[in-house]
Amino acid sequence: MDRLLPRPRVAERAPGVFELTPGSAVSGPAALVDAVRLSLAVLDLRPADAAAADAFAAVRVTEDAALGPEAYEIEIAAEAVRIVAGDRAGAFYAGQTLRQLLPAEAYRATAVPGTTWTMPCGRIADAPALSWRGAHLDVARNFLPKREVLRMIDLLALHKLNRLHLHLVDDQGWRVESRAYPLLHEVGSHRDQTTTSYYREEPTFDGVPHGGYYTLADLAEISAYAAARAVTVVPEIDVPGHASAILAAYPRFGARPEERYRVLDRWGISPAILSPLPATVDFLTAVFDEVIGALGAVPYFHIGGDECVLDDWAASAEISAYQSELGLAAPADLHAWFLRRLADVLAARGCRAVVWDEAFVSGMLRQDTVVMPWRGPDVGRRAAAAGHEVVATPVFPLYFDYAEAASPEEPLAIGETITLADVAAFTPVPAEWSGAERDRVIGMQFQLWSERIPDGRTLDYRAWPRGCAAAEIAWTGTPAADCFTRRLDAHLVRMDAFGVEYRPPAGPRPWQRGGTGWRRHRPGVIDVHEVMRRLYDLTQSADSTRPSM
Repeated sequence: MDRLLPRPRVAERAPGVFELTPGSAVSGPAALVDAVRLSLAVLDLRPADAAAADAFAAVRVTEDAALGPEAYEIEIAAEAVRIVAGDRAGAFYAGQTLRQLLPAEAYRATAVPGTTWTMPCGRIADAPALSWRGAHLDVARNFLPKREVLRMIDLLALHKLNRLHLHLVDDQGWRVESRAYPLLHEVGSHRDQTTTSYYREEPTFDGVPHGGYYTLADLAEISAYAAARAVTVVPEIDVPGHASAILAAYPRFGARPEERYRVLDRWGISPAILSPLPATVDFLTAVFDEVIGALGAVPYFHIGGDECVLDDWAASAEISAYQSELGLAAPADLHAWFLRRLADVLAARGCRAVVWDEAFVSGMLRQDTVVMPWRGPDVGRRAAAAGHEVVATPVFPLYFDYAEAASPEEPLAIGETITLADVAAFTPVPAEWSGAERDRVIGMQFQLWSERIPDGRTLDYRAWPRGCAAAEIAWTGTPAADCFTRRLDAHLVRMDAFGVEYRPPAGPRPWQRGGTGWRRHRPGVIDVHEVMRRLYDLTQSADSTRPSM
């Protein structure tokens, strides 16, 4: 009971143990039974025969909506386990909690012969503090095959994280099939090479083609796989900036349609930007419809709005005329109008728009738009005060593309330093905010931008165990408890069994180190605390749309 992660609200030990043998029966409503069985798939639990029902079931599940979404209660006695769940997600999380009470072999792909599947008797009652508990996965800069996305969903689910924010497009790649505009994936999904140089170094490249995209059928599979595990996929089509890959395929939708673009092979902010004219809105509407059609129910759709260089809008006579026609005073106002128009399109399809905080700073958002304040709590508080729901996403300490230590032993990272302790100390809902502002913080998520995450092994290293701390905080709504380190030690044994190549808290294993080749880290090049100071200054400018970095 004292090794659970995230930490439950109530966990009481009782005398005795219960043995849950492979093939045992689970009784209750079919949807809840399926959720428990999926959580404990290694044991191949079976639905109870309808005639026998509870009489012979080892696990007995009932539903009580009064508990609330994602909530559950567990009673473990010597003869059976009883679960009361608020909904299907609550039953799934109850199963995940039972999994943690079993030996670590419960995290292997199949039951290991000779394992005794016992758990302590007792009572657990639990419910999440925050409704949005997420991870952002950038598959645009460096593409990750579908198998890595499905595996990430598994890892989110076992940590009771319930949002996968998929960043599907950026200057360096477009990552989803489009039947309406096929050049998006035929041209925009690959680049000839990728930069290997670091900040302020002479540019070098690997000379290796890189690319990939998900078919619409892949997206449907990812969405269904996630939904079964209580995870909602939040797609992101980042516009109007970060548009090089889009414009490499369809330059006519750019602010400079006569220019020819290429999918970028370097990192950083590009001036490539979509035109805000009606034809672009129609184009994006068609693309949104394809993504929504593939994913099915899409309660949230992220449209970006960040790091936009508006110079080409100001230089375009056609765009300037359109701005005047709309009665807007400046390109920044047109930026706000454009994002509002796309949010209206999504609302007509039952989706709430989500944006990075620059879109809020520009003004004119729909009231139901969710804001992700990556530049820190000050702009987040302004968004909450304006009535927007907020998901905390600050660079410090939730950008996991930053290194865990300022050490040459670390592998290459975009900057430094965000430690496990930094994450564990994070407060997602600041105490100094007003009650109304605090109520509008619906959650938090950690970000995995992939400039320096080229593959699944590096993804594991960056995400975990910092993601374990983020999961604890998102579930409880408070910084990790004093006992977190002890519980994490037990949890990492489970992660070993699952096959996660996490970064050990004591430092990288020999083969995880940066070395002297392309993965060599450069300590001290970018410090995250200095970045946050710059970003704080930037948020004070009401008309800013890009960082001064």
